[in-house]
Amino acid sequence: MKWALGKTAAETTAFLAKVKEECNIESKSLSTAVLYGVIFIFVFAALSSLIFSLILRFSSVQEASLQYIVTAMSFIGLFGGGFLSGGKGKQKGWLIGGLTGLVYTLIVFLFQYLGYDRFFDVQQLIYYICYILIAMMGGILGVNLSTNKRSS
Repeated sequence: MKWALGKTAAETTAFLAKVKEECNIESKSLSTAVLYGVIFIFVFAALSSLIFSLILRFSSVQEASLQYIVTAMSFIGLFGGGFLSGGKGKQKGWLIGGLTGLVYTLIVFLFQYLGYDRFFDVQQLIYYICYILIAMMGGILGVNLSTNKRSS
């Protein structure tokens, strides 16, 4: 029995099995890359928090004066997480970086909603949209730099 494009049922079945296997491998590498990125973001945030808490504790610096520095460090952490996940994924950096930022945002949202019974306000929503976009940019750069090293 011939199927579309002159392929037999056995050839079509073999082709579909190959496509399914490639998609399965791709989804595993995608989820692994996103996991690496999210772990990087949380480790970076924990280390940054430790450093800032030590600065606040042992100096006369006020918390309000560190507000913009903390925000910049958050952006650097999200960019680094997207960069790492893009480098691990090696393709579709915008998607991997965006998923990394989205997973981070979802975890923080669940922590805030379940722990403090609060939704994001408008200001937080803007921050987290920017975080996702920054992680996307990191993912794009991570893919491009990792593929350039491989092709050289």
